[in-house]
Amino acid sequence: MSQTTDEAIDEARIGRTPLVELDVDVPATVCAKVEWFNLPEAAHGGGSIKSRIAKGMLDGAEERGDLTPDRTVIEPTSGNTGSELARLATARGYDVEIVMPDNASGGKIEAVRDTGAEIHFVDADEGYDAVIERCEELVAADPDEYYRPNQYENPDNPGAHEETTAPEIWAQTDGGVTHFIAGVGTGGTITGTGRGLHAKGDVTVVGFEPANPLHAIDGLKYLRTGEHYHPTTYDESVLDAKLYVDTGDAYDRARDLRERYMEEDPHVVDTGQYDAEFVADHLRVEGQFVVGTSAGAGVCAAEQLHEEHGVTEDDTVVIMLCDRGDKYADIPLWEEYLSVEA
Repeated sequence: MSQTTDEAIDEARIGRTPLVELDVDVPATVCAKVEWFNLPEAAHGGGSIKSRIAKGMLDGAEERGDLTPDRTVIEPTSGNTGSELARLATARGYDVEIVMPDNASGGKIEAVRDTGAEIHFVDADEGYDAVIERCEELVAADPDEYYRPNQYENPDNPGAHEETTAPEIWAQTDGGVTHFIAGVGTGGTITGTGRGLHAKGDVTVVGFEPANPLHAIDGLKYLRTGEHYHPTTYDESVLDAKLYVDTGDAYDRARDLRERYMEEDPHVVDTGQYDAEFVADHLRVEGQFVVGTSAGAGVCAAEQLHEEHGVTEDDTVVIMLCDRGDKYADIPLWEEYLSVEA
């Protein structure tokens, strides 16, 4: 199976992403890791924060001998993990099958399709747990055919963030980060980065989840009540605080960032592995600074953190801009204001 668009995958372009400072209505300095600079020139919005765990899980599986050339990589996903696994695994020569809800954003679906991976769609009305169950059915029917990285239980998921994201944040803030905020999907980002930052210094680690079970914050899981699947990669003991974010507020903050940076770019604190010109050229899409749904939620969480716990002008808060907003240009609440093509 070969890729049709992302044929040249440079895995060295994963990690060491830029750090920018955002103008957010809190007294603290608020910085953000710009995660679409993982594979920044990939089609359909570049890479994402999930590029890190895709590489980490594939590397770990190959090193252990769990993944061999005769096996097909399969994974359930709401989009970003699927596209990043498909990009990397097909580039390494593996067949790939992705199980995803049929209401996933068009940009994410096309990113998977362009790799040549097979997609199994599941009715979104059945809930995301049905996506996981369908993947489990496929694997159970032919266990020797498939290798499932299993982002929800694979320790290489938080391990990738502990080994890369945490030390990057620490170095880029010169050890000045006081608070780290991330959303909970698999829990890999908040768990791994939180562990890594706790090991380096006195950093407050704050996780956030959707406020309601029916939400539209892509990549996040509602775990507050009910019998939902709880990823083992999510270690809540790492958290110093937990917040809950409303979908409407998250989308509003994403729009606010677009409006705030309509005429100027955010201040670049550190360019990561890139030069300043490259960063400037890739911060925007069609002239606009547009971020994904979870990034808007991260800004909400920073505001809530101040309201509920208080931060000062001496604090430095770091959030994640997990992906670019043009991946979502075809879904409600985005198409009404995004003038970019999906």
